[in-house]
Amino acid sequence: MATLTRKDNERKMHISHKLAEAEKAKKPIFSFEFFPPKTQQGVQNLYDRMDRMHDLGPAFIDVTWGAGGSSSELTCQMVDVAQGTFGLETCMHLTCTDMDVQQINDALDQAFKAGCTNILALRGDPPREKEKWKAVEGGFQYARDLIHHIKQRYGDHFDIGVAGYSEGCDDTQDPELLMEHLKEKIDAGGTFIVTQMFYDVDIFLSWVDKVRARGITAPIVPGIMPIQTHAAFLRRANWSKCHIPQKWLDALEPVKNDDAVVREIGKGLVAEMCQRIIDSGIMALHFYTMNLAQATRMVLEELGMISSDGTPTRPLPWRQSLGLNRRDEDVRPIFWKNRHKSYIARTQEWDEFPNGRWGDSRSPAFGELDAYGIGLKGTNEQNLKLWGKPQTLRDIANIFIRFLKNEIKSLPWSEVEITREADAIKPQLIDLNSRGFLTITSQPSVNGVKSTHPVYGWGPSEGYVYQKAYLELLVPPELLSELMARIDRDPNMSFYAVNKGSRGPDLRTNAPSDGPNAVTWGVFPGKEIVQPTIVEAVSFLAWKDEAYRLGSDWAKCYDSNSQSRQLITGIMDNWYLLNIVHNDFHSSHGIFDLFNGLQVDGMDDPPKPIEKATADNDKAIAELNGVHKAENPAVFEQVAN
Repeated sequence: MATLTRKDNERKMHISHKLAEAEKAKKPIFSFEFFPPKTQQGVQNLYDRMDRMHDLGPAFIDVTWGAGGSSSELTCQMVDVAQGTFGLETCMHLTCTDMDVQQINDALDQAFKAGCTNILALRGDPPREKEKWKAVEGGFQYARDLIHHIKQRYGDHFDIGVAGYSEGCDDTQDPELLMEHLKEKIDAGGTFIVTQMFYDVDIFLSWVDKVRARGITAPIVPGIMPIQTHAAFLRRANWSKCHIPQKWLDALEPVKNDDAVVREIGKGLVAEMCQRIIDSGIMALHFYTMNLAQATRMVLEELGMISSDGTPTRPLPWRQSLGLNRRDEDVRPIFWKNRHKSYIARTQEWDEFPNGRWGDSRSPAFGELDAYGIGLKGTNEQNLKLWGKPQTLRDIANIFIRFLKNEIKSLPWSEVEITREADAIKPQLIDLNSRGFLTITSQPSVNGVKSTHPVYGWGPSEGYVYQKAYLELLVPPELLSELMARIDRDPNMSFYAVNKGSRGPDLRTNAPSDGPNAVTWGVFPGKEIVQPTIVEAVSFLAWKDEAYRLGSDWAKCYDSNSQSRQLITGIMDNWYLLNIVHNDFHSSHGIFDLFNGLQVDGMDDPPKPIEKATADNDKAIAELNGVHKAENPAVFEQVAN
């Protein structure tokens, strides 16, 4: 069993604490339930949906337990991905069904290693082939026994939720017996209650009164099932044996064959029920999403619990991970701004993560590029459909321009769509690409906007946030010398440039040291200045390897003797990856003035033969001489180790 430390205990965030905070503040929160899909494509689709639904701002999610074999393994995998990659506080269901003690311990250990601190302990339904529930040999008979075991093995690491039934369950409709079981589960160590779905709010509120009268004070989270279709609505109500108010039946029956109208009417009915729950003093709603987003989102919008664009307040300018030991992480390099999952994958073996500064607490070893989730996404066929078959540099530049115009959803170097942050500099980015400079990552300067700003804001309210202008792009070697000379004429500019380097990477920089340069920071009442995003040498070289790998993966989507492959390979083999920081955050567009009058030659020409391109590249590098050449081998060694 893993050893718990005080630091671990300080980092975890229990659902019962979130519920208590919501009740104290009289501010309702919500959460989502997901279940393991049956196919691999279904899993990927669900991950994409979970990623999007993160932006709605759930207080937590839970993942149901797939009893037996690959289903239970998938539950553990989903918890790991949700907690670590998507930064969603995750509660793992765990049942007694077909589980002996060793299997239960294995599941708990996996949850612990994923950074999960919440378990919903259930007895579980009987397997499909059995009519009655029966404990396996060496397993537990009741949820209370499972709770005892979790507490004995893990102490207070896990917050333990239990199930509540306001209208009975499969085994019994006896309300007194169910109430006694609920009391036993809470007395065993359960700290919050999640209820079965219901549609009759009067029955639910009456049950809550009875729970409190029994001396059970644990917070109650009502289970809400949005209405997707009329048939599914009736089927789920019948499965859970919950009462449907006549008002609901009368409203939905006449439109039962029109799914869109059913969802619209259902939205109003479910939202009205939720509002009554909130008005009664219960400040949490748990949505059974059925792995779908639309109906749940409609209810939340009707309640005014999310903005129409689904934009929550961000604690940091990038998505936090809640993996083991990562809860206090608050500094990251900007290079992975558009590849969050890859950064998580390449740093998952670190023992400590930057907190307050980027320095000794960071391991210099980034993970290998062959780890899952780091390479180019999608099949060759999908990528050709997305990006076409470029024949010239202008064709490639137009792909980047289409991305900037939101006409395509991704680039090899960006797994997410362009955000509203780029609007302030989008004309300049489009102009740069139209002249052959291929922009990878950027951010505009920001001079002290409120931390609640809908586009740039992050962190606690009543604060102010700042950004330096940042630009990362691919440039041909023959133009790098002129760009470095122009940067030298502006003392506010700093840069790093590196190529793939068949004979070893050629790194150029005017940075005064290998140390970090903060490019975003925030000032908040009663707190030290927070600097969550930086530019720094070691991580840039690690990113360089990934950036060139992604471009090479793109090239390999095409036939080996195709013009598209030759074109992209030539850029990857010969061009420099350049990042520039304008250290005067008052300057809004000065970083783009560097490129005035510059144009990449031959944008409409076919790609050069490999031998000719290599010779030209060697000549251009030789003409750079030793200008700003980095002579610190330790930087390269840190990346290689």
